[in-house]
Amino acid sequence: MCKVFIVIFIFFVSNLNAQKSGSRSRYEKKWALSHPFAALKVKKIYKKCFPYYNEIKKLGVLDTCENGGKLDAFRHTFFMPAFAQKIKARKIRKLGIAHEKGNYIQFLNRINEPGELPDSLSSVMDLYNNELGLKIGSQNKKTDLKDLKDLVIVEIKKGNSVYFKRNSKGQYLNCDGGIIVLDDYKTKWFVPKCLIPSNN
Repeated sequence: MCKVFIVIFIFFVSNLNAQKSGSRSRYEKKWALSHPFAALKVKKIYKKCFPYYNEIKKLGVLDTCENGGKLDAFRHTFFMPAFAQKIKARKIRKLGIAHEKGNYIQFLNRINEPGELPDSLSSVMDLYNNELGLKIGSQNKKTDLKDLKDLVIVEIKKGNSVYFKRNSKGQYLNCDGGIIVLDDYKTKWFVPKCLIPSNN
């Protein structure tokens, strides 16, 4: 029993994702309480995955947008299969859902993800890319992380993940091509961004 509490504690103090979003939400904590040993595995796998993510970020292999861009899509589509190689997909799917529920609480408390408040379509994007990651993980149980990273990049370049439409200045666009002024949506959970395939 003592070991279970140690595992839960380790999960709470670890950084589960690359975002500086503060403490874990109650939904993520509930997941950890239900799956303490999976939580410990997530922590260990995360540490192994992060250098690969950081490499892609620094080299600008996809883009440099940590929120809503192809780099954001890569984070979800890479970390999820890495987790799913060692943990049942249904458990990891629940963790992804718990994280997105926590994002709504962040929005209500005005806590930013990288530079921006969470919004409803960002959660849709993340959950979509999580599912692609789980599929990749289920099909590549024995693939090492370096090759897994390359597989994910291929899938993103093929357009199998999604991200948000932007103009050349990095401004979000709606699906009609109009510029979205984020300051107009500070108190709104829904922002009319436009999800597009990642080969655009």
